[in-house]
Amino acid sequence: MFHECGLSPETVHRGYAVFSLMRTEVIAGEYLDLVSGVGGGSVASALTVIRMKAARYTVTRPPQIGAALAGAPAELLDALAEFGDPLGDVFQLRDDVLGVYGDPAVTGKSVLDDLREGKPTVMMALARDAAGRSQSARLRELFGNPDLDAEGAAELRTIIVSVGALEKIEQMIRVRTEAALAMLEHMALTPQSRAALAALATQAVDRQR
Repeated sequence: MFHECGLSPETVHRGYAVFSLMRTEVIAGEYLDLVSGVGGGSVASALTVIRMKAARYTVTRPPQIGAALAGAPAELLDALAEFGDPLGDVFQLRDDVLGVYGDPAVTGKSVLDDLREGKPTVMMALARDAAGRSQSARLRELFGNPDLDAEGAAELRTIIVSVGALEKIEQMIRVRTEAALAMLEHMALTPQSRAALAALATQAVDRQR
């Protein structure tokens, strides 16, 4: 699409530079995701994975690509990153919550898949860190068990809530949303662009699928 879009080579080069960076980040994020799944997985490593693999691909880089194609100055591209990074984190954190607590009829996704897979999410890393001895034992038995049933999944969801992991995730979502919106207020944008990015923020936070 870049090479056949009809824009001048100079313009395409500006946008393609951001695209190439995004591609490298996704590859690195995929690798880190595989590596983090081998061990217990820390909160820091889980946050790094979502930033590299999903947040920048989903939220940060696309507006930067558009801005670069439009000839935006470097200062605006940097500001878009400061807006997009926390918002991209929010998008993926919300996605992980919906993967465990969402309504399958709305999300179109089973609430068992992530738990059976043992997906190394920030929420599960927080749960492991906060769990007591008996809860840790149950987490090891249930999380990542391919034969996990609805009853086992319900027990996992109860543990996540009881140790405060879900509450911490919601707090992280709030803090990052506030940081993104604060940056948006200081960006040199047209009213239309500001409104579009504000709508993007709302969609990332307040969604059920």
